[in-house]
Amino acid sequence: MKKYIVLTVFLSFVLLQLPAQQIMPYKNPALPIAERVKDLLSRMTPEEKFWQLFMIPGDLDNVPDSQYSHGIFGFQVSAASKGDAGGQLLNYNTSESGLTLLAKINAIQHYFVEKSRLGIPIIPFDEALHGLVRDGATAFPQAIALAATWDTTLMHNVANAIATETRARGIRDILTPVVNIASDVRWGRTEETYGEDPFLTSEMGVAFVSAFEKMDIITTPKHFIANVGDGGRDSYPIHWNDRLLEEIYLAPFKACIERGGSRSVMTAYNSLDGISCSANSWLLRDELKKKWGFTGFVISDANAVGGAVVLHNTAKDYAEAGKNAINNGLDVIFQTDYQHHKLFIPPFLNGETDTARINEAVARVLQAKFELGLFENPFTPDTLIKALNQNAPHKALALKAAQESIVLLKNSKQVLPFKSNIKTIAVIGEDAGTARLGGYSGKGNGSISILQGLQQRAANKKILYAKGATVLSNDWVVVPANCLHYQQQQGLLGTYFNNIDISGTPAITRIDNQVDFSWTLSTPSPAIKMDFYSARWVGEIQSPVSGAYKIGLDGSDGFRLYINEKLLIDNWQKNSYHTLLTDYYFEKGKSYSIRVEFFEPVGNAHIKLIWTVGANNNWQQQIQEAVNTAKQADIAVVAVGIHEGEFQDRAMLSLPGHQEALIKAIAATGKPVVVVLVGGSAITMQNWLDKVQGVIDVWYPGEQGGYAVADVLLGKYNPAGRLPITFPVNEAQLPLVYNHKSTGRGDDYYNLSGLPLFPFGYGLSYTQFTYANLHFEKDTIATQDAVIATCSVTNTGKFEGDEVVQLYIKDMLSSVARPVMELKGFQRIHLAPGATTTVSFTINPALLSMLNKDMQTVVEPGNFSIMIGASSRDIRLKKVLTVVP
Repeated sequence: MKKYIVLTVFLSFVLLQLPAQQIMPYKNPALPIAERVKDLLSRMTPEEKFWQLFMIPGDLDNVPDSQYSHGIFGFQVSAASKGDAGGQLLNYNTSESGLTLLAKINAIQHYFVEKSRLGIPIIPFDEALHGLVRDGATAFPQAIALAATWDTTLMHNVANAIATETRARGIRDILTPVVNIASDVRWGRTEETYGEDPFLTSEMGVAFVSAFEKMDIITTPKHFIANVGDGGRDSYPIHWNDRLLEEIYLAPFKACIERGGSRSVMTAYNSLDGISCSANSWLLRDELKKKWGFTGFVISDANAVGGAVVLHNTAKDYAEAGKNAINNGLDVIFQTDYQHHKLFIPPFLNGETDTARINEAVARVLQAKFELGLFENPFTPDTLIKALNQNAPHKALALKAAQESIVLLKNSKQVLPFKSNIKTIAVIGEDAGTARLGGYSGKGNGSISILQGLQQRAANKKILYAKGATVLSNDWVVVPANCLHYQQQQGLLGTYFNNIDISGTPAITRIDNQVDFSWTLSTPSPAIKMDFYSARWVGEIQSPVSGAYKIGLDGSDGFRLYINEKLLIDNWQKNSYHTLLTDYYFEKGKSYSIRVEFFEPVGNAHIKLIWTVGANNNWQQQIQEAVNTAKQADIAVVAVGIHEGEFQDRAMLSLPGHQEALIKAIAATGKPVVVVLVGGSAITMQNWLDKVQGVIDVWYPGEQGGYAVADVLLGKYNPAGRLPITFPVNEAQLPLVYNHKSTGRGDDYYNLSGLPLFPFGYGLSYTQFTYANLHFEKDTIATQDAVIATCSVTNTGKFEGDEVVQLYIKDMLSSVARPVMELKGFQRIHLAPGATTTVSFTINPALLSMLNKDMQTVVEPGNFSIMIGASSRDIRLKKVLTVVP
């Protein structure tokens, strides 16, 4: 690898010494980038242009030398597709060491620089949501946790650390951050966001991307423009008007580009007003490129361009989908397999795709490669990665980020921090013993669980542990392949039909290891017609144990189950989704004939063959063991969590499995109980909140999270995190955000409050703060002027700690309806007991502006309510500022 670096430096020196006419202009670093782009573009064939607009995960292992002679946009090294046939998810190879990964990237770069016809380098890209998803990289708290710090300086420092670890591995583009607005907390990807507010998201986004861009790593904010729709469902279609998009959803992207310097954007899977976001001319050409003047490149989410075919039904095939996307403003098609290029390349070669649009897209990609200096310095030396491997310098920062992110939600009778007379602590819960890091995370470096953190931080106390109830109840399991057989083969014989009554000649016949299928974006096979098919599985089933168990089917109706030719479950109708089980006695090792039948006439099919053999049916015993453990302690810490993630939206926000029963059982012992919430979104608590004394939300706190949680519980750190999302009382209130517009009536239901359980910006402390003396330099300003607002904040309690001072503004009279309040500033301050400080906010025209009825940005004269407080519901100071023409 070092010889490649030396060679590159030598060649660059030689080229600079040659007469200009002997150097191809695009290889001359002395020329302006625009000239180099123009020259290189003029030398490229249509095929070479296509490949600069095509990116995939992969590497050069077992690849013929000629395969990439045309070049390519870039690689996400050593990744492979997984999941259903839609292939939307990626399985990142995080097991390679940093040095191994760097050597591979340098070798790949060498291939393209030396062996492709024009020597165009690639852009190695990866994910870095809260740490690079690679072996040896620091796992910081999840994105929502970083937002909960309400600390942009800390966010910038964390991003700088991630960027350092990214750059050291030779990666030059990250598909990060997620600046979508989490407008509905049922969305499974809420954990990846910075919350529900456009101002907080913008500030956090800018702090994050600017660190990378300053280190010459391209950032790719996503998913443009929204990735959550009705019901909090991922990638659902949206039909929002221009005003809502401009006021809420576009703002963070615009901030990342204009203030943070982001040079790339990733589109969303969903459609906007009927048009796929990856082929939406208004969004990509009119708004992003023309109105904002964006000069970077736009990439699709993985396989999203093909979504026009399999999701939106707006293209007849992949070739047309790709043509439409490029013609309407997309620059780079992101796919998950090399072979996919065959689906997309035809219209790039036969003239169907607009030539000018192709050239513009390629120019944007080449401009980025020149800006990154990849033509002169394509290789990365190994000195930095070696230093990082030896020193692991970012653990202290990971701890600080985890500490700052923790939100104290309840502290009845000051149960926290633990009193000195507490000698024995019961630590209970699966999430206490497992350090979960959240979605889009690497493995971290020696992640510390809550249990480990308490054991090490409270070495002078007795720590007892019981697992109790698990996050997922696991009351049944899919029948495993080794229990299914067909003619001495493992699995069942599956026959599939292009009709819904299992008749005629099968379209395909195959052995399926299990009956465990979700055909959401595809059919069981290309030979099966979309959304109209049936299947039958036959063979034998054997149980590894004897006993009375339950067996059945889980799926979207239209299913039957036979054992020994006896019909046990008959649900041959399409109504909804059901899990049906029936009792059955199995003898160990005995074979029983089995037949499963299924049909699907409209698509979105799910079917599983399930039973209770091997399932966790002893949860009551596990809870009793936890109760017995709690009885031996002075206080109980119950760590509970949620299941979420990409394509894992939650209809119910309560704790899954039997965790609520666990909390109530521990509380019934009479011991003080502190609940530790692990997860990246809101949780409803009406069934148990009044039964416990303390609640803290630790999100996914990263590799040092166990220490941070222990520090908070023991009083070594005073929590000051604040909620970046609203916690509802009940799912019926959703969507529920603090900055909605006036309702025209009230917020309440007749049988439920319209107010949240915990509001946006909420968080308690071990100390108390008072606010006083809100003062403006002047009470009246002109529309083009700014004014400084100040107030004093005093720590009136006994603990030193942080306070997050929040500024909200309400336009009291406007020509169009405005939000009831909007976050427009925040500062995290630290005060010793008895100390007072002055906090100031500059209120400028940008903070007072709005979109008028003609969609023009203006500051309308009138009165503005200036509010300063500790949350969106806890306003301590309020004063009117008058704006005149």
